[in-house]
Amino acid sequence: LQDIIQAYKSGITLQGNTTSLGKWDYSGSFFFSISAITTIGYGNLSPSTAAGRIFCILFALFGIPLNLILLNEIGQLMLLGVQHCAHCLEEVFHWQKKASFLIKTCALVTGLLLFLLLPPLLFSDKEGWSYEEGFYYSFITLSTIGFGDYVIGMNPDRTYPGWYKNVISLWILFGMAWLALVIKFCINFLE
Repeated sequence: LQDIIQAYKSGITLQGNTTSLGKWDYSGSFFFSISAITTIGYGNLSPSTAAGRIFCILFALFGIPLNLILLNEIGQLMLLGVQHCAHCLEEVFHWQKKASFLIKTCALVTGLLLFLLLPPLLFSDKEGWSYEEGFYYSFITLSTIGFGDYVIGMNPDRTYPGWYKNVISLWILFGMAWLALVIKFCINFLE
């Protein structure tokens, strides 16, 4: 029984002795890297050797600060885009506060669609989750809570396309930057 559990943790399933979960292929490794540097830490995948653990510590030691810089830059670019659109509206329609409010509302709605409302449809299709489960996964992931009760690409009964984990990894990066902006606006509002 212990051998079966260890084999499963290594990615080997009882349905053909393959690594169908794709734990340490390129996509799985990329997804692991993103979950490490974003500090999500689902708990479904971890290094099992001393060398792997030491590398993971060093990778996270440099990767987490670099990721924070990257997320900050992405967030600033998103904010600049929103401000640029608001400025253009102000010039064209001679609106002052209305343009800023309109653009911020559009940015909020667009972000809601791209990062919280539409991804659960993809998760429903690829993972077999309900929309509510996909929405829950989206928020728990982007907020970096990362309980690990839902993790993409882990169902041995499903076949996942090669692009899937890579796209989700990019979604995580951009979604975290967007959610950080939303949280920043909420903090400013509450203060």
